[in-house]
Amino acid sequence: MGDDRSPGPGDPARASSVDVPEAVHFDEEERPARELPGWAGVVVASVAFGAALLVLWQVFRPLAQGSQFYLIIFLAWTLPLVFLAYKSGFGKGRETPGVTDWILAGAALLVCLYPVNPFAGGYNAFLDRQGLLEPVDVIFGAVLLVLVVEACRRTTGWALPIVCSLFLAYGYYGGLLPQHLPVAHSGLDFAQIVDALYNSGSGFYGTPLDVAATYIVLFTIYGAVLDLSGASRFFVDLSVAAFRKSRSAAGRTAVAAGFLLGTVSGSGTATAVSVGAVTWPMLRKAGYPREQAGGMLAAAGVGAILSPPTLGAAAFIVAEYLNVSYLTVLGWAMIPTVLYYLGILLAVEIDVRRFGVRAIDAPATSAWRLLGRFGYHFSSLVVIVVLLALGQSATRAVVYATILAAALSFLDRRSWLTPRRIFTALSAGVRGVLPVVAVCAAAGIITAITTKTGLGAQLASLLVSGAQAITDNPQAVLALTVVLAAFALALLGLAVPVTASFIIGWVIIGPALLALGVPAAAAAMFVFYYSVLSEVTPPTALAAVGASAITGGRAIATMWQALKYALPAFLAPIAFVLTDNGEYLLARGPVLGIVWTTAAAALAVLGLAVATGGWVLGVGPAGPVSRVLAGLAGVLLLYLAPAAVAAGAAALAAAVLIAAVQRRRGHPPALSRAPHPAPSPGPASQPAPGPAPQPAAAPKPASPSAPAESSEDTRSREEA
Repeated sequence: MGDDRSPGPGDPARASSVDVPEAVHFDEEERPARELPGWAGVVVASVAFGAALLVLWQVFRPLAQGSQFYLIIFLAWTLPLVFLAYKSGFGKGRETPGVTDWILAGAALLVCLYPVNPFAGGYNAFLDRQGLLEPVDVIFGAVLLVLVVEACRRTTGWALPIVCSLFLAYGYYGGLLPQHLPVAHSGLDFAQIVDALYNSGSGFYGTPLDVAATYIVLFTIYGAVLDLSGASRFFVDLSVAAFRKSRSAAGRTAVAAGFLLGTVSGSGTATAVSVGAVTWPMLRKAGYPREQAGGMLAAAGVGAILSPPTLGAAAFIVAEYLNVSYLTVLGWAMIPTVLYYLGILLAVEIDVRRFGVRAIDAPATSAWRLLGRFGYHFSSLVVIVVLLALGQSATRAVVYATILAAALSFLDRRSWLTPRRIFTALSAGVRGVLPVVAVCAAAGIITAITTKTGLGAQLASLLVSGAQAITDNPQAVLALTVVLAAFALALLGLAVPVTASFIIGWVIIGPALLALGVPAAAAAMFVFYYSVLSEVTPPTALAAVGASAITGGRAIATMWQALKYALPAFLAPIAFVLTDNGEYLLARGPVLGIVWTTAAAALAVLGLAVATGGWVLGVGPAGPVSRVLAGLAGVLLLYLAPAAVAAGAAALAAAVLIAAVQRRRGHPPALSRAPHPAPSPGPASQPAPGPAPQPAAAPKPASPSAPAESSEDTRSREEA
C-alpha cells in the first residue's frame, strides 16, 4: 500500500490527528465499566461473544417459540453481565467482580431462565399461568424486579431506579387515593404487579427491551466493527484535512468529526469525549477559551444521537411504537439534523471573529487523497440506507453492512479484522449495549404500571385541561400544551437517560399531543428531540461534563456554552407540532412546501445564531437592538406561517441593517473578548498521544521547560 496509506501516528503528515480511542461506540447512558483483567475479563468477553452469536442467529433463524421467548433468553444472557462488568458503587470499587457480584449474576441467570424451566412446566405452562401466578412465580418475579432495578442503578445511577420505585408505589398504593382524583385507580396487589412485569408483553419483555435486543445491539456491534476497521481514525483525519486552509479550521474540524463519528456512534457523550481528545489541542492552540471549546464539543457530540443512519436508541423505539420502518424515521430526522449542525457551524464562524481565533498549521495530507485511499469506509453506511430503501429489514441491513465493513478492513493492513479482532468487536458490541438493556428492562416497569392503571391517559388529560383552563382558543391551548410538554420533558431529561426519558414522555405527553390533533410522527419526534437535548441541559448535561473533563474548563460554564450552540434544536421541534406546516421539516408533504419551510428554518437558525453570538457574519458586531431583533426573527420564522415568515425576514433584515449602520458610523457595540488561554501543562488539558498542529504564530513561553500559565487556566483547572 506504500505511500497511499493514511499517515500513521508517528508521521509528520499526521500533524493534527491521533488514533481515536477504541470503543467509541458505547451508549450515552453508560457509566464507566470495569476493565476486567485476567480470567474474569475472559469470562465476560466469552459470554458477550455468545450473546452476539445469539443475536445474529435470531436475525436469520428466529427462535420458533416467538419474540418473548427470545427476549427471555437474551435477558438471561446479558443481565448477569451487568453485575460482572459494572461496579456496585459501594466500598472501594474493585476492578474484578467480588463474591456478591458473582452471586447476583448467578441469581439473575436463574430468575431470567425460570419461565423456560422444563421442571416447572416449561415456557407454555408459564404463559398459561398469566393472571394466576403461583407463589413461586411471584417470588422469582420479585427477585428479577430487584435485580433489574439494581442493574439500572449500576449503569445509570440513582435517578431512574427512584422513578421506577415511584411508579411501583403508585401502582400498589394508588387504590388508597381519594377516588374523585383523576389519577386514582382501583389498586394493584403485589402479585398483579409482578404478573404485569414478568408474564406479559408490556413489562420487562415489552417494546423497549425488544428494540434493544433486536436493533440496538446490532448497531452497537456494527459500530464496534467499523471502529476496529479504522473508520473512526479516517473520519477524524478527513475532518482535519478538509478545513486545513481556513481560520475556522479548528472549530469546523470538531463539528465535522462529531458528525462523522456520530454516524456510527449514536452516543452523545462518547462522541464528545472522543472528538475532544483529538481536537482540543487544535482548539487550544487556535485560541478558543476552554468553556467555549467544551460547549462546541458537547453540542457536536450530542448531534450523534440525531445523525443518520444510527441515531440513538430512542429512534428505534419511535419506529416500533409508530409501526413504521426505520428508514422512515431516518427521513424524518434528515432536515432537523442539517438545521442542528448549521446552527453549530454558524456559531463557530461567529466565535472565530469574536475571539480572534488564529489559523493553525495544516496537515500535509489532503482530503482528496484520504478520500481516494480510505473513502471505502463510507460504503457500509451507504449500504444500510440502500438496503432499507430496497425493502430489507433494518436488522438484516445492518448485519450486511457489518459484514461489508469487516471485509473492507483488509484494504488497510493496520486494521485487518482477524478472528481475534472479530471476537473483540462482537463482545465489545454486546458490552456496549448492557446499559441500554438495563434501562429498557427498567422502563418496562414504567410502561406496565402506566398501562395497568391508565395513568398515561389521565396525565395527558390533566395537561390539556390545564391549558384549557387558561384559554379557550384551540391554537393557544396547543401552544400552551407544547410549552408545558417541552418544559416537562426538559425536567425529565435531567433525571433519567435519553431512552427512558423518551419512553416516559411518550406514554404521558404523547397522548396529550395526539388528543390536540398533532400528527403521530410530529408528536413522536417532538418527544424524541427534547429527550435527546437533556444531554446539553444544565445542570446534568453529561456530554458537557465529558467535554469539560477534556478541556479543563468549568463544567457549569461549559454546559451554558453547549446550550448556546444547541439553541436552534430546542426551538425547531416546537415547529413540528405548533403549525400545520411544521410537518414539512420532517420531509412529510409536497416538495415545494418542504423546500420553503427548510429555507425559512435555516434563516431562523441564522437569526438565533446572531442573537446568541452577538455578531452578524459579513458585517460585524451586533448591538443589543440587533440581537433582540434577530432573536425575534428566529422565533417568527420558526412559526412557519406565511405572515410570520414575512415578519421574521423583515426583522432579520432590520437587525443586519442596524448592525451595518453602527459599523459604518465607527461605533460598533463593545463585545467582551475572552482572553486567549495559554497552553497549560495540567492533566485536564493534556492532548491525546501523538503530535498536535502548531499555530501559525504562537508566542514562545519564557522557558521551554516551564510554559507560562494564565490565571484563567489555573482557575479553570481548580474549578474543574
